[in-house]
Amino acid sequence: MDHLKPIIEFDDIDAAAARIAGQVQDTPFLESRTISELTGARVFLKFENLQFTASFKERGALNRLLQLSDAQRSAGVIAVSAGNHSQGVAFHAKRLGIPATIVMPEFTPAVKVARTRAFGAVVLLHGERFDDAHRRGLELADERGLTMIDPFDDDAVIAGQGTIGIEMLRAEIDLDELVIPVGGGGLISGIATAAKHLKPGIVVTGVQVERFALVYDALKGTEHPVGAGSIAEGIAVNRLGERTLPVIRERVDEIMLVDEGDIERAILMLLEIEKTVVEGAGAAGVAALLRDPARFRDRRVGLVLCGGNIDPLLLASIIERGMVRTGRLARLYVDVRDAPGALARVAKLLGEERANIEEIRHERSFGSIGAQRVEIEIVVQTRGPEHVKAILARLGAEGFEARTG
Repeated sequence: MDHLKPIIEFDDIDAAAARIAGQVQDTPFLESRTISELTGARVFLKFENLQFTASFKERGALNRLLQLSDAQRSAGVIAVSAGNHSQGVAFHAKRLGIPATIVMPEFTPAVKVARTRAFGAVVLLHGERFDDAHRRGLELADERGLTMIDPFDDDAVIAGQGTIGIEMLRAEIDLDELVIPVGGGGLISGIATAAKHLKPGIVVTGVQVERFALVYDALKGTEHPVGAGSIAEGIAVNRLGERTLPVIRERVDEIMLVDEGDIERAILMLLEIEKTVVEGAGAAGVAALLRDPARFRDRRVGLVLCGGNIDPLLLASIIERGMVRTGRLARLYVDVRDAPGALARVAKLLGEERANIEEIRHERSFGSIGAQRVEIEIVVQTRGPEHVKAILARLGAEGFEARTG
């Protein structure tokens, strides 16, 4: 696939911008003063999570759908996706009166299946792995004469995603660098093509998760094991693009890797600071800045928050884990005499220290510290690590042996 010359050029993206104008959001591109202060860079955020389907994916899907022939429209389209691409295709196909079939792996969360169906598509569940669903999608396309809308490895899809680059540089031409999530590469291929045309000296950096580092490995000659899954599922792609990889080789300057913890921190930071919900892939750019702030210091950096479709239970878990990591949620173990009023005394002291008790477990029968004593496990909300130290000191001063764990 390396021998293929890049096909997408700026004129394709410019035409796509005119074609989809008024049918997708020209999303806000705003400076984040707080993230800028924390990282030492001037950071600008492109809020693609504010698209109707909460993802940039509908840009490329729409551009592809608008170029179908009348015969292709009548026959219908098919897409294989467990996430944002399926919703983008389904939503705009319904708008345009085009029958759409979406093949999803059987493990796809019920909420995503329901939402895709709500957009008017016929949803078929097939196989345990994405590859199984993809093979079935190709079979159905051949059997029924349907047009396959690939999530990234399609010229029209790449051009549609590249319209984001035009909007970013139209708003902030003085940007030094763009930091873009990379899965299959459709987003970064389009944006890099637009950006290098509008500002040839701009640096374009991609971000992948370590568990799905296929593009990084293809460029660097390294080999990372492919993981079973990632919190950044939108860029957890296990195939290289024949259309996208040559564009990335020519027009992308660097690929960075981030880990799952970096993504979690970035999701929580965007929620707390920008009051915006992003999925794992959408937080990848911020994760890169947090992982290596010195790399971006004093530069004007544009990031794309490419999607906001995150499972509420996963988001709740990330929030809780983030609170633990920053010391705002602490588990205390307090050794007390097994006597009436002991637990009440501990609770009173915690209240005086303004620590809110979230959970408490009073272990008596299975304890290991003696029959006349008991270890109380208490989860408390605090203001941070210094507050936790003050709480432990106060408990110790009052005669209670206490520790965190």
